[in-house]
Amino acid sequence: MTQLDDPLRKIVGEKTAKALASHLELETVGDLLYHFPRRYDERGEHTDIRSLTIGEQVTVLAQVHRTSIRPMRARRGQLLEATVGDDSGGLLTLTFFNQAWRERDLKPGRWGMFAGKVTEFRGKRQLNSPDYMLLDDREGGEEIEEFAGALIPVYPAAAAVPTWVIARCVRVALDTLEPPPDPLPATLRAERRLMDLGGALRQIHRPESRPALETARKRLKWGEAFAVQVTLVQRKLRALDWPARPRHRREDGLLAAFDERLPYELTEGQREVGAEIAADLDRPHPMHRLLQGEVGSGKTVCALRAMLQVVDAGGQAALLAPTEVLAAQHYRGIADLLGPLGHRPAAGELNFDDGATDPDGPEATRVSLVTGSLSAAARRAALAEIASGEAGIVIGTHALLYEGVDFADLGLVVVDEQHRFGVEQRDALRAKADQPPHVLVMTATPIPRTVAMTVYGDLEVSTLTQLPRGRSPIASHLVPAADKPAFLDRAWQRVREEVEAGHQAYVVCPRIGEDDPSDPGEAADSGEDGDERRAPLAVLEVAPLLADGPLHGLRIGILHGRLPADEKDAVMRSFAGGDLDVLVATTVVEVGVDVPNATVMIVLDADRFGVSQLHQLRGRVGRGAAPGLCLLVTEASEDSPARERLTAVASTLDGFQLAELDLEQRREGDVLGAAQSGRRSHLRLLSLLRDRDLISEARAEAIALLEADPELERQPELREWIASQVNEERAEYLEKG
Repeated sequence: MTQLDDPLRKIVGEKTAKALASHLELETVGDLLYHFPRRYDERGEHTDIRSLTIGEQVTVLAQVHRTSIRPMRARRGQLLEATVGDDSGGLLTLTFFNQAWRERDLKPGRWGMFAGKVTEFRGKRQLNSPDYMLLDDREGGEEIEEFAGALIPVYPAAAAVPTWVIARCVRVALDTLEPPPDPLPATLRAERRLMDLGGALRQIHRPESRPALETARKRLKWGEAFAVQVTLVQRKLRALDWPARPRHRREDGLLAAFDERLPYELTEGQREVGAEIAADLDRPHPMHRLLQGEVGSGKTVCALRAMLQVVDAGGQAALLAPTEVLAAQHYRGIADLLGPLGHRPAAGELNFDDGATDPDGPEATRVSLVTGSLSAAARRAALAEIASGEAGIVIGTHALLYEGVDFADLGLVVVDEQHRFGVEQRDALRAKADQPPHVLVMTATPIPRTVAMTVYGDLEVSTLTQLPRGRSPIASHLVPAADKPAFLDRAWQRVREEVEAGHQAYVVCPRIGEDDPSDPGEAADSGEDGDERRAPLAVLEVAPLLADGPLHGLRIGILHGRLPADEKDAVMRSFAGGDLDVLVATTVVEVGVDVPNATVMIVLDADRFGVSQLHQLRGRVGRGAAPGLCLLVTEASEDSPARERLTAVASTLDGFQLAELDLEQRREGDVLGAAQSGRRSHLRLLSLLRDRDLISEARAEAIALLEADPELERQPELREWIASQVNEERAEYLEKG
C-alpha cells in the first residue's frame, strides 16, 4: 500500500516519475492526487470545438468523421488528414506527416481524446501531429466499459505528459493508496456534512456522478479554506501578544492643532476610521490594519493624523511609497497640509517663517524625504534628522530600507499601495524599530470581501466609502476608435475645450517606446481572439503626434518611469503648477498624483489595462471643483471580452463592484498572488468569487477552534497537516502586514 508522501517512482516507475517531476513538478503520490482535473468530459456532451483559441494547447474529446490521404506537394511523402467533431457542430482537422498507418486507428465513428496546439491553415483550425487516445480501443480493453458513460477527467498537462498518462498514473495511485487520515476535526466534518479525505480524492479523480464530484470538491475546498484561515487567525492572535509601545493621543499636541487648521471638515467615514486607528495606537500591542478606500476618499489624511498621534507620543512615523513620483507627491502634500506644524527649525536655526506656530502651542515637527536620487549632501542631512529624531515624519521609497537609515524611535510604519511591496521589504522597514511598530497599510484598489478574508485575513480592515466634500463626479465614456474614428477626433476636441477653460489633461499610454526591451508590450502580440494586433501605443511616439496634430499649440509634457528622478519631479511640478496643459504619461500617474486642476483623461489602448488599473487611473481627474471626464479609447471589436470589460468600467464608479468584475476575469492564482508562491501549493479548487460563504464559514470555524486551543496542542495531527499545506514560507507571504 502507498501513502501520500511516497515518491512517485515507487508506483509509476523511474521514467514516468521523472517526466511528471520535470514537466509538472509532481514528485510524490500526494502531489499527483492533488493535481486535480481542470474539467470533465463526457461522451454525448460536447466540448465545443468552436470555442478553441489559436495558439492554445488543448485536449478535446471528439469523434472521427472522415480521413483522407494525399501526396504532399512541397516535399516527399504523404499527408494524412482526419476530421473530428463534437456535438457543438465544430470541426477540427488532425494532420499527420508520413504516418498513413494511423488511418487504421482513426476510423469514422470512433471517439478519442486529442491533444495538441491549435493552429490555422486556410481558415480551418487544426492540430498538427497531435497525441491521442482512442477511448474504445485502449490497451487490454479493461476500461472500455468504464468510459462508456463516465465523466472523463482532463488534467492540466504538458506536451510530454498528456492527460491520459496522468489519468493512468492516478489510477495506479488510487488502486494502491492506503486510506489517509483525515486532518479535519471529526465534529467539523459531521456538522458540515463533509466526506472523508480518502473518499474525496477518489471521487474527484474518478467521479461516479456529478453529485458525487460536487461532494468531493466541497470537502477539498473546505480543506484549502480551513488551512488558510487557521493560519491567518493564528497569526492574528499571536500578534496580540507581541509587545509594542502605546502611542497615546495628546489633547494639546500636533494632531489637535492639525485638526483645527484643516480647511475642510472630515467625512463621517474619516472620523470613524480615525477613531479605530487611534484606539489601535493606544494599545500595548502593534496595530496591523488595512485601510482601503476609493481613489480620493481621503486615506492620506487618515494616515497623517495617525502619524501625528505617534509624533505627539515622542515617536517617529515612516511612510513607504512605491515610486519617487508618489513619494515626492506625498512629501509636498503632507508638508502643505501641515504648514508651519511641519517646519521645525533645525538645531541652531532661527525660524523666520511668517506662518510660525503659536509659541504657546505644540512644537512643530520636521518632514523628511528619502529617495534614491537625493544628492549626497541632502541624503546626509536627511539621515541625520531621522537618526536624531528631529524628523518626526519620514517619507521615502525603497531607499528607506537601506542600511544607514536609522530611526531614533520608529513607532508607525505606513505602507502606501501595499501590493507593490514584497514581505521582505516591509519587514526590513519594521526591523528598524526597537520594538514591533504599529503598521498601517493602504490601498486604493478596492478588495472584495473574500479576498480580504483570504489574503488579508490577519489584518483588521477599515474602509472609506465617502468622497470628501468638494470632490466632483467623474464621467466615463468608451471611444471605439476603429468603429467610429470621429469619436476620437471629438475626444481631442474635448481636451482643447478643457484647456481653453483653464483646466489640464492627462493622456495615458501603455508603454514608453524607443524599443526598450524592458518595456512591456513592446512588440505586436495576439489579441483575445487570437489575431495579430499592433504594438501598444507609446508615450514617446504619441506625444509628438499630438503636438503636431490635434493638440497643436498646447503645452505638452511627458512623464514615464525611465526619466531621471529630478526630471520626473520637474515635470510633475510644472504640471501641478499649471505650466503644462497636457501630460502624456504611462501608468506612473496611476496612484498618488494629485492635480486638482486636471479635469480630463484620455486612456489610449484602454483594453491593454486591467479593470482596477483603469479605475485607479481615472481617479486622477475630478479632484477639484470642476467635474472630471475619462475617455477610454479602444480598437477592440464590439463583441470582444475587452470591449465588455471597458463598457463595465465606463458604466460605474463603484470600485468594489469593479473589483468583483476584476476577480471574475482573473485567475485565482493571480488574485492570491504571493500566497500561491512556493514550489507547490494546495490552493487548487477554492474560488474567492464563488466560494464566499464557504470561506466565511471556514473562518468562523477556525476562530472557534483557536479560541479553545490557540496552538492546536490538543490536535497535533491537524497542526502538522496545516503546516504542510501552508508552510512558513507561504505563511510569510500570506501575512500582508
